[in-house]
Amino acid sequence: MKQKKPISKKLFVGSLLLTAVVSGGVVFSVDHFTNNTLMPNQVASTDELAKVHALYDVLEANYYKKVDTDKLVDGALKGMTEALDDPYTTYLEKPEATELNQSLSDSFEGIGATLTLIDGIPQIAQAPIKDTPAEKAGLKAGDQILAVDGKETTDKTLTEIVNQVRGEKGTDVTLTLKRGDDTFKVTLTRDKIPLYSVASSIDDKHPEIGKIEITTFAEKTATELKEAIESLRKQGATAFVIDLRQNPGGLLDQVSNMASMFLKDGQTIVQLEDRDGTIQKTVASKELDGGFKVTEPTVVLVDGGSASASEIFAGAVNESANIPLIGTKTFGKGTVQTITEYQDGSEVKLTIKKWLTPNKNWIHEKGITPTIEVDYPAFVYATPLPTDQELSLGVSATAVKSLNTYLSGLGYGDLSGEQFTDATKTAVEQFQQDQGLSVTGVVDAQTVKKIQEAAATLLKEKDAMYERALVELEK
Repeated sequence: MKQKKPISKKLFVGSLLLTAVVSGGVVFSVDHFTNNTLMPNQVASTDELAKVHALYDVLEANYYKKVDTDKLVDGALKGMTEALDDPYTTYLEKPEATELNQSLSDSFEGIGATLTLIDGIPQIAQAPIKDTPAEKAGLKAGDQILAVDGKETTDKTLTEIVNQVRGEKGTDVTLTLKRGDDTFKVTLTRDKIPLYSVASSIDDKHPEIGKIEITTFAEKTATELKEAIESLRKQGATAFVIDLRQNPGGLLDQVSNMASMFLKDGQTIVQLEDRDGTIQKTVASKELDGGFKVTEPTVVLVDGGSASASEIFAGAVNESANIPLIGTKTFGKGTVQTITEYQDGSEVKLTIKKWLTPNKNWIHEKGITPTIEVDYPAFVYATPLPTDQELSLGVSATAVKSLNTYLSGLGYGDLSGEQFTDATKTAVEQFQQDQGLSVTGVVDAQTVKKIQEAAATLLKEKDAMYERALVELEK
């Protein structure tokens, strides 16, 4: 069997922030057996991979079709870490590894969602990137993709599915999704997806407050954060709102450098624990932050899409520097991965440690509860409205429940339930009139698009979490 020798290791990564992630494998090397049948004495060996050696030889020599040995090796590698039942430990064949590495480039064209393959079913791995088609359409982490443009995803590789979903800006793609017990279709218009790390601005009504949005922890995010703070200070900012909502995480070195800016030297940022229980503590220092410190009043915004490196940052500044967290409970990913590259272009992403907050809390699958809890409107959690069917008076369905939730959140009455009632029809007609649509009282694809756009606009204009942060900074 061919060996796949590691040639280098990348920095620790704190999350599934990449464009395409596959479950599977680890690297090993084996020798050939001389016999072609699997006999008990063949596997009764000190070599723990004897059964693998034997099966490889049998398949190569006796299978009724010509065997692609590279596929055999890749399948074995994938199977090893699938057995670990850890979605963050994955073997990536060369195409998937290339997708992973490209995910930290400047931009790509698509829908703005990260995909993973679990038990052969593709699903949204984490919260979609902000202000992208996927986020605007209401896609959520955990949504399973059953079909792309009517073509089932069963028995397809992740690369094949990603290639179907991605496409040129301005083109449409229809996804058949499953969320819980609900199956629905969503049509998205692909767009250019910028992969910037940091965006900053001065608040329009509060010129003393600078808002800093961190979308991921990439290779230069710490530098970008420093530059943003320096720029905001020059513009008059004396307080900061750090927005980590929907931030899926990233590189451990970057989040350590960034958290160090907000802590006094010697204060704990994060603690890493290996399988033997040995703990390695990372503390704030000049070596991490270059002596650059942020002492102005600061608050941090988090939500259920804030994962991994975002949670490391939030836990560090909250527990070590008493900086308040505002929003909803975070995602809850408390493990750290490393990436090893191989000579053939494949990679393995391996969970090597768990991380603990400064107070030794392991937040895995629990998340961090914010200091001040402020939730989103109910429609944020509603199932996306279908674009392949019309909703009208008398219809009873889960989709109507979502419609009523959206209309209520947009201020068109107190609507609820799965029944499309006269009150729902009146609300739809009023919405269509306000949006300059044909007033039919029937929810078609065009009305759905306008509802989604109106909901996204409302979230920006009436951001309850951000407004609560301003109140906190004004104390």
